[in-house]
Parts: sequence; C-alpha cells; structure tokens
Amino acid sequence: MRWVTFDCFGTLVDWRHGIRTSAELVAPGQGARLLEAYNRHEHVVQAESPTLRYRHVLAEALRRACADENVELNGDDAAVLGTTLPYWPVFPEVGAELSALRAAGWRLALLTNCDRDLIAETRRRLPVAFDAVLTSEDVGAYKPADAHFETFRRSYEPARWVHVAQSYFHDMGPAHRLGIPRVWINRQGGRPADEKVIQQELPDLGGLLSVVENA
Repeated sequence: MRWVTFDCFGTLVDWRHGIRTSAELVAPGQGARLLEAYNRHEHVVQAESPTLRYRHVLAEALRRACADENVELNGDDAAVLGTTLPYWPVFPEVGAELSALRAAGWRLALLTNCDRDLIAETRRRLPVAFDAVLTSEDVGAYKPADAHFETFRRSYEPARWVHVAQSYFHDMGPAHRLGIPRVWINRQGGRPADEKVIQQELPDLGGLLSVVENA
C-alpha cells in the first residue's frame, strides 16, 4: 500500500485563521496578538502534559497567551478554541489535491495532535475521506514525539510512505529523524532552522501529486 500521511491543522485546515478569529470572539481587537502569543505556549503545554486532552491544551495555552498580553478572560472563555475548532476553514486547494492523490492510488491518513472527538467533527468538513486517523489521544503523546509515526508504521506497514505537513517543528523534525520521505508545506514563507531536514517544499498543496510521486 502507498500512503500519504498529513498533519491536519495548519496543513489542511487554516489553524492560524481559526486561532485568531476565535480569540477575537472573547477579546475583540486582540486576535493577532493572541495568535502569536499562543504559538509560544502550545508546544510547551503539550511537552509538560503529553496525555492532556487537546481541548484542554488549547484552553491552557490561550490562558497563558492572555496573561502574556494582559488580556482578561471571563468565565469559561478559554474554552472558545475547542468549541470553534470544528468550524475552522479548510484551505481552498485541499479538495482537488487530495482527490488527485486518491485517484492515483495513494491511501490517505491523518497524524494529528488532536482528540478523537475534535478530529471527528473536523473530518466532516474535509472534502475527501481518509483511510486512517491517529490522534494524540490514541498514541498518548504529542508531536514532535515519535509516537504517531512509529504507531502508523507498526499498524499499517506501508510499502511506500510520504509525510506532508506545514509544521517544521512538529512534523518535519521527527519525519527526518525516522527517515520518512517528507514534503514541507511552507505556508508562512520562512526558512527552516536546518535546511537538510527539508526534502521537498511547496507553498501550499498545489501540485502535491507530482511531488509525492517523486519523493
């Protein structure tokens, strides 16, 4: 079986838009600042508590972001990200590119730092079905730990496997470490800390099939 595995949030779903606009609901005018502050905290919370459910990671990272930016949260406002996540928008090219992969005979899987219930809601918005999903809740860890990748390899024994993701930190690092062919979806236009970690690079999923076929 030939498999392409994907990270979901940031790669297929517009994670930055989701964080920013959701933060605006509880702190009008502060969404952009809170997004950048949130980015500093999420991976720290995940490393501190690898088995913490993702909706609680979202809430704690938002609380810390608000503390950094002197933004007051009221009541259960910190739950807003977990509440809105199933409605975060899918990038416009995703449907066509995933359909092309499936038509060419590739099987598709998600390796996601998310809970089962949240990804189940998100999958309803994805325009193409996936053959397998592994969550942090399933493997008891958050990327960049190796657990998602090792569990997938053990469970599905892929004859050929390419991993596609936007996050250099969460996905490209462990895929490189484990020798998995990989495509970096560089939506933010920055440069990686270590260029040799990147094998193939695209600005979005456009043209993914030909890159995967040659990875």
